[in-house]
Amino acid sequence: MKKQLSAAAKRKRLQHFFIHAGIILFAGACVYPLLRILTVSLRPGDKLFSTDLSLIPAGATFVSYARLLGDTMFLRWLWNSLIITLATSFIGVSLASTAAYAFSRFRFPGKKAGMILLLSSQMIPAGMLILPLFLMIMKLKLMNTYLGMIIAYSVSSLPFSIWILKGYYDTIPRSLEEAALVDGTSQVGAFWRIILPLSTPALSIAFLFNFTTAWNEYLVARVVLFSSKQYTWTLGLFELQGQYITQWGMFAAGSMLVTIPVLCVFLYSSKWLISGLTLGSVKG
Repeated sequence: MKKQLSAAAKRKRLQHFFIHAGIILFAGACVYPLLRILTVSLRPGDKLFSTDLSLIPAGATFVSYARLLGDTMFLRWLWNSLIITLATSFIGVSLASTAAYAFSRFRFPGKKAGMILLLSSQMIPAGMLILPLFLMIMKLKLMNTYLGMIIAYSVSSLPFSIWILKGYYDTIPRSLEEAALVDGTSQVGAFWRIILPLSTPALSIAFLFNFTTAWNEYLVARVVLFSSKQYTWTLGLFELQGQYITQWGMFAAGSMLVTIPVLCVFLYSSKWLISGLTLGSVKG
């Protein structure tokens, strides 16, 4: 009996070893490109290729970072992206949370057709949406404005956010709302006090999706924005690429700096994701 237990324990430890080794290899494959970009940003000059594979190159310097922050409008581009992204995320999550609640809790004509239409819209390539978005923003006279970008990003990310939140709302028992309604709370009050607090994990996922989509978007920004003062960071870094020469050091430095807001948002919101998953497992 003891031999069987020891053999089972060895197999379990071996399985854990291979699982953790696979996770470490996968994490290394994901982090390696970021480390190479960091290396390029620290190299003297604009060297992209090198036979030196060390993380900290010989003669490492922060000149590329200093030139990027001092000689370009990178901070302005970063600020523009931050305003547009945060506004898009909050507006998108607000609209998606109420629309998803209506699809989840109420019956109305065209409900199934509306959900199918939302799902079908995700099958359309992003490039095909540029022309209708451009025409819509032009008709609204919002070209080269924050508001035009916010509307374009909110519209494009809304269907997926509604699907995420609607599926999560369906898992919340209706009895909780019914109890609140019996106690005298209105439908809006039940949604605000009961549904939204319980939906924090799904809201966090929707917020992260809206944030990363708007933060990294390039095509719509290229069409809508034409003033360098209104550029987002994606357009601004593209300006560092010339026909005959590309400032790779500054390009890599900017690529490293723009990852900081995304990492901060993810780390800040991850506590709700983890707590939500843990709470759900305890309830189940």
